[in-house]
Amino acid sequence: MVRKRLKHAMRRRTRNGLIAAFFFILMPIGVVLDHQFGGRLRQYIQQSTYPDGDWQKYHGRVFTVLEVIDGDTLDIDIPDGEHEDTRIRLIGVDTPETKHPTVGLMYYGPEATEFTTFLALGKQVMVLLDTVGDQRGRYGRLLAYIQLPDGKVLNAEIIKNGYGYAYLSYPHSEFSTYQMLMQQAIDNEVGLWEKATRDQLPKWLRSKRPDLLRYP
Repeated sequence: MVRKRLKHAMRRRTRNGLIAAFFFILMPIGVVLDHQFGGRLRQYIQQSTYPDGDWQKYHGRVFTVLEVIDGDTLDIDIPDGEHEDTRIRLIGVDTPETKHPTVGLMYYGPEATEFTTFLALGKQVMVLLDTVGDQRGRYGRLLAYIQLPDGKVLNAEIIKNGYGYAYLSYPHSEFSTYQMLMQQAIDNEVGLWEKATRDQLPKWLRSKRPDLLRYP
């Protein structure tokens, strides 16, 4: 009976030791591997799992921008379901509204639309989907990064030049980078950040950043 209890205790200690080893040794290794290769692995899984979906249809392909709806939304020349064109909502960036049914025209909205129009309208751009989050937004719009002919990414250029805000409500691959770009734009007082007041910022941003433009 004593021997059985000893064996049971030893097995329990061995099991607990293996669990501890997993948490303290294997998990950090897993985090490092995910950081290095996770994006490519998720991309491979998406491509393999959805061969006929949005990934194959849009990712890494070049299209022409037919229309700019506002600073963060545009149409490209490929049918999407029953629609003649595909409407894209830029990932990770939000620009002041110009046509919202309840918000109306916001400060710096026309300037943001003009900026996106200047950079993208009529241009051949590359659509890049993300491995983080959804590929479609709440209104069925494709969520994407837009790479311009000069290699720059439209999403980042909007934030960097002060024509929009880093969107903080949903995760994406450039989340930290876009936050940094927005902070640099704020510090340098470029674009809308030169004269914007807190009341002119969107409600979601005031909620996420209660410190932003709190004082003159």
